[in-house]
Amino acid sequence: MSATAALPAPRLRLRGITKRYPGVVANEAIDLEVGVGEIHALLGENGAGKSTLMKIVYGVTRPDAGSIEWDGRRVSIASPAEARRLGIGMVFQHFALFETLTVAENIALAMDEPPKPAALAARIREVSEKYGLPIDPDRLTHSMSVGERQRVEIVRCLLQSPRLLIMDEPTSVLTPQAVLTLFETLRRLAVEGMSILYISHKLDEIRALCDRATVLRGGRCCGTAIPREESNASLARLMIGGELKACQLVPRTPGEIELELTNLSVATRDPFGTPLDGLNLRVRSGEIVGIAGVSGNGQKELLAALSGETLSPHGGMVRIGGQPAGRLDPLQRRALGFGFVPEERLGRGAVPLMSLADNALLTGASAGMVRHGLIRRPVMNRFARETIAAFTVKCSSEQALAGSLSGGNLQKFIVGRETRLNPKLLVVAQPTWGVDIGAALLIRQALIDLRDRGVALLVISEELDELFMICDRIAVIAQGRLSPTMATGELSVERVGVLMAGGVSVAEAADVAA
Repeated sequence: MSATAALPAPRLRLRGITKRYPGVVANEAIDLEVGVGEIHALLGENGAGKSTLMKIVYGVTRPDAGSIEWDGRRVSIASPAEARRLGIGMVFQHFALFETLTVAENIALAMDEPPKPAALAARIREVSEKYGLPIDPDRLTHSMSVGERQRVEIVRCLLQSPRLLIMDEPTSVLTPQAVLTLFETLRRLAVEGMSILYISHKLDEIRALCDRATVLRGGRCCGTAIPREESNASLARLMIGGELKACQLVPRTPGEIELELTNLSVATRDPFGTPLDGLNLRVRSGEIVGIAGVSGNGQKELLAALSGETLSPHGGMVRIGGQPAGRLDPLQRRALGFGFVPEERLGRGAVPLMSLADNALLTGASAGMVRHGLIRRPVMNRFARETIAAFTVKCSSEQALAGSLSGGNLQKFIVGRETRLNPKLLVVAQPTWGVDIGAALLIRQALIDLRDRGVALLVISEELDELFMICDRIAVIAQGRLSPTMATGELSVERVGVLMAGGVSVAEAADVAA
């Protein structure tokens, strides 16, 4: 028998996979192989066809042409249930959770034969703790932040003991230390024979974790690589077909205080929420202040208190442009020059079933899109078109539904919309969550450009590399309390990671930074 014949069949083999939509070729003749026990990366810009390809593998979408082989046998995957029976599990970037159900109830819905509730709850606790993703099985989903919901999706998938695990941006909720723990777990699973398809825009992660990478560009396979033999720059060139420009943050002297929190304490009616306890913070014009923290430590409550969705006990606890704003509603805060990019782009940042132009109107009515109570559609359409062009949003036109865009392209549109409304103060949550490296650099540079024009920016992100790249100062939120801000140049990722993990109290932050 020849050596070639002795080789085992790949766990998954795709041949000539093609998928077309009206006016768009999402995948064209794509070939892909994932071996037994291999951690295989799938790289590409937003809109490159990664999500469509994975939906085909998971049975959500049917291909127009091509074939799928599983353990050397040709199969047709007609539904996610059929994919799960084969042993394929997938953690989606956009979550499929019912808001009014508990964690355990959501997980049970994805199981063909769920155990009794008590046994399932115990199993959820066991698996979530084992993989460093602790979740409460009795918690209601609507009370959870985006990051916490991602933990539920990961644990739900791991409970099924899949033979092929597809992971789409799985580390956005984790501290650097927790990422290392997850990687150790994934490597152990791979040694035990599990195959892993890993989608991430964090090239450092790809190089540290993955055995091989397939790169998509414009719906086509444009190459393969061994990540550990590549640099971030060479992988980025494969993805975008050219060189990337680095963000430029030039030191400058900040101006007047645009946002001031004074002993901001806000209770929460959510039994699983995190009350805010005596937060003090100042953000000046011409600077970017970052807030780091593990999801679920009060970011959701802080964003609600800043946006006006939750009112403060006293107006002076939140001041915008020197004006007491703690008792003002969101529209009144916008009148003071407040801009806002929420962490949840679908549903809060944009309405999925409305066009991009109509979504521009939602926060831009005061920017000339409405006169005497009447909508000025030419102005609205022009604003949306200019935003699409300025931020290279991939879509058919300004009339495209928000829900039809890839996650990264919708994020670019939302950030572009808010930055082009010329705010005096902009609060941004998770600005580049799930977007490719080119789009991330575009968004980050847009935020830096605002700062250089004298805008005050507060960026809440779980991407530490991002905060270190664009922020003048950084604070850490943990258990509803906020550390003093520290100059970015005086900090390290490891020290911030210790604070995020609760290794020391926030009161000791200055000592940790020293």
